[in-house]
Amino acid sequence: MTLQQQWVALQTILNKEIHRFSRIWVQTLLPPVITMSLYFVIFGTLIGSRIGEMGGFSYMEFVVPGLIMMSVITNSYSNVVSSFYSAKFQHSIEEILVSPTPNYIILIGYVLGGVARGLAVGFLVTLMSLLFTKLQVQNLAITIAIVFLTSVLFSLMGFINAVFANSFDDISIVPTFILTPLTYLGGVFYSISLLPEFWQGVSLLNPILYMVNVFRYGILGVTDIQVHYAFMGVMAFIVVLATISMYLLESGKRLRS
Repeated sequence: MTLQQQWVALQTILNKEIHRFSRIWVQTLLPPVITMSLYFVIFGTLIGSRIGEMGGFSYMEFVVPGLIMMSVITNSYSNVVSSFYSAKFQHSIEEILVSPTPNYIILIGYVLGGVARGLAVGFLVTLMSLLFTKLQVQNLAITIAIVFLTSVLFSLMGFINAVFANSFDDISIVPTFILTPLTYLGGVFYSISLLPEFWQGVSLLNPILYMVNVFRYGILGVTDIQVHYAFMGVMAFIVVLATISMYLLESGKRLRS
């Protein structure tokens, strides 16, 4: 395929993915905004008023960055895992695989679709959070970079899960037993400085902790971890997951019947 043809193929996949979640926005974009609003009310307003300050900020200001990142993570992941598994279940993915479209174009198209939904939901949740508190971004470049990289990372994770899933039930295993626990234990609602030393060390093994803290640093200017180490870790995970995803596409295992 020529470069122009590859660009057209990429646009086609990406447009399909964006149209897929945007035409049913009541199911894909609205629910996470409502859910996060409940978090803002319960944890930020009701419980936060009793907790007081954390990290030198009101509790509402402290949890908002974590809740925004949580919405980006879950929606980036769920968009790709559901879309690609549906294509595999309907055997329509086989038609793409036998076409001249390069595998990396297929992967990039699906990943960018997940990124688009993750960023869209993150933007809407951010707008909703402004009804509850004021956000003053301290470092716009870091904020945008970590949101984009995190969205790419979990889109890739959703892609891999979709390849290995044998049923629609399988695509909910990772969010239920891995993503949700890691997110709640990833410093969304608290600073790890409050934990005993042993549990601080355990928390450092949680990759979501780094993403949440870097995003919080970009907005509030405070963090529990080293920002450059977090970026290095996220990019390393992206390289590993992208390599695995390309291998799965090239081999065709669990994709061709």
